[in-house]
Parts: sequence; C-alpha cells; structure tokens
Amino acid sequence: MLLSKGFEVEMYTGTPAGEIVGLSDRIVADLNGFVREPDSRNVEYTTPPLCQYEKLLCELVRPRHELRQYLKGLGNYTLVPGSTLALGDTSAFHRSDPGNPYHAYIEQTYGTTVVTASIHINIGISDPETLMRACRLVRVEAPLYLALSAASPFLAGEVTGYHSSRWQVFPKTPAVVPLFESHDHHIRWMEAQLAAGTMQNVRHLWSSVRPNGDRRPYNLNRLELRICDLISDPIALLAVTALLEARLMQLMANPDMDPLVMSTLPKATRNQALVALSDANEMAVAKHSLDAELHHWQDGRPILARDWIQQLYDQVWPIAKAHGISCFLSPVKKILREGNEAQRWLRQYESGQSVQHVIQGAIVAVGTHEGRLARDLCEPCAA
Repeated sequence: MLLSKGFEVEMYTGTPAGEIVGLSDRIVADLNGFVREPDSRNVEYTTPPLCQYEKLLCELVRPRHELRQYLKGLGNYTLVPGSTLALGDTSAFHRSDPGNPYHAYIEQTYGTTVVTASIHINIGISDPETLMRACRLVRVEAPLYLALSAASPFLAGEVTGYHSSRWQVFPKTPAVVPLFESHDHHIRWMEAQLAAGTMQNVRHLWSSVRPNGDRRPYNLNRLELRICDLISDPIALLAVTALLEARLMQLMANPDMDPLVMSTLPKATRNQALVALSDANEMAVAKHSLDAELHHWQDGRPILARDWIQQLYDQVWPIAKAHGISCFLSPVKKILREGNEAQRWLRQYESGQSVQHVIQGAIVAVGTHEGRLARDLCEPCAA
C-alpha cells in the first residue's frame, strides 16, 4: 500500500525578463489555495495528501497553470524558476504582511537569506516511533535529495560557486538539531527550545527534515523533507518523491536500518557524530551537488553523491516495482545522467550565455513544459 504524499511549493513571480516582482498580496486575495510567504516576491501553494502519483501530478500542475493565467491577466508577469533571487535584489526585504510580528522577527533576524523558493515533500506516517525512525534515516540521507534537486547556482545576477546557493545561505534553526531518539525525546527537546527562545514557535524548526502534524510536537502524522530546492519539472519531483517513499517502505520492512542502530560509528557519541557528518554532507552537496564527495552514515566511508544515489536506486527499485511506481521512480536516472537544474544552467553559462539569458530561457522552457502537462494530463484527469 502506498503512503500519502503532499507538497508545499514555493515559487517566485516576475517578468519574462527574469526580474522578480512581489505580487503575493494580489494572488492571495484573488486566487484560492495560495498563501503568503514573509517576502512578497514568492508565493506558496499546498497539494492535498494523496497516495496515487497520477493524481498528485495533476494537483502539482493545475494550480501553477491557473496562476500563470492569472499573472498574464495582471500584465506581463510569469513564474520564475530557481530557488534564489537569481536576478533579484538581495539588499531589501519586501514584506508581504507588514503587520505580522512573526514576519517582522524573520526580517530583522535573517534578512533576505530566507527569501528562497523550495519544495517541501510530506509523507504520511501515523505511528510516532516509526515517524521518528524515518526522520533519523532521512536526516542522514537528506543531502542526496538536495543533490538531485539543486537549482540555485545564481544570486543577484552572479554565479555563486554553489549549486544550491539557497541551502548554503539558509539559516538552519536551531543551529544544532539532534537525531530524535524517540517521540518523547522530540517533545522534550522542542519544549526546551521554546522555553529558551531558540525557537519562536513550533514552526520555527528549520532543518533538512522534521516531523510534522496538527499539534506539534504532540500529535504528529507526517515526515516533512525540507531540504530540496524548487524542482521545476513535476515529473522529476515525483521521481525524487518515489525514491523517498520507496526508501521509507524499505525502512518500515527493515526497522534495523535505523542509523542509530546500523551505524558503526562509536555508540557513545553516535548521535552527535551522525549529525556532524550529515551537516558536513549537506554543505558539500550545496556546493557540488551530484559531484560532491560525501561520507556514508553507516561507517564514514567516502562516496560520491551520485554513486550513493545510484546504490539507493538499485536497492529500492524492486520495492517501487512491487508497488506499481517504478515508472515514476525511473526519471531519477535521467537526473543522474543529464544533471540537476543547477548543473544544466551552469553548463549553459559556461558555454557563454549570461546569467540573465540562462534564466530567461528557463522561464520559457518551464512554462512550455507545464502547459503541455496541463493539457495532456490534467484535463483528462478533470474529465
């Protein structure tokens, strides 16, 4: 049986020239299903939790297609791919809700380092201890999902030297987050952070992965993977999701895959060592994505991100096939072969195109692809 899945999708609005323009106030007022981010230059929509990938594809594409039509009605506006202000102003915060005190805190504390666009992948897991085990495994493998999704090599018109400039600058909060050894450990840790003020509220846990639910940290029902850059192609996003879901199914069938159990790192300091190893892997992937040299959580051995992903793919392929989702998993091979979005953009830049030209080309390509998906896939679903 497939797990339920849903997405939180953050996107920039702007012009076909690549200028990023804050329009979220008007979008949220006029369109159902969209919510503000603290900065008005991006806007978010959320898909309902569904098990079937075919239906998820339509739920991903339809709101974006509607938003594109709405933006055309406003003027010469569109959606701008990528996960950083590639051609935008990084000196000023453009508040979407000036009266919101939490937004004021974010602006004053973090500035434009949080004005990024990403995909949050939510996977339904109702049992709290199974959820904690899943969060532990995904935490130590989260860099692999960033490697597949990296899409932010530019910032303010410049090449940054990172494939995910978003994750390189994003203020992970609190600074140190342990692997939660149990649901009770998670509750006690969260209560301590709130009491100490290192978290402003229960939403203020900005790490690569976190348990989520209707009344955090007490009532939890899903794993939220937060590390991914914005994956413009819905087919590629579903492939990354299928890899994650099949891996979680593998863990549910083999609970000893828990990093706190299976890792051969010294037991007395294993939790801290795994956190340090994972944080270092995240930074390596933020810079080099699929070509990053990482250290495996099982024993610390060096391994290239693309080789580790290939190993995972080979392990979970039979699981995906048995559950009828191998066709959705298979585009992972294309990403490994052709590169993620950041790598493809950097190849264009290195061939002589300007940053602006690369982004302008991406705007056209993504819009064309989405239009084709909306026409070929979503309209038959609606019928």
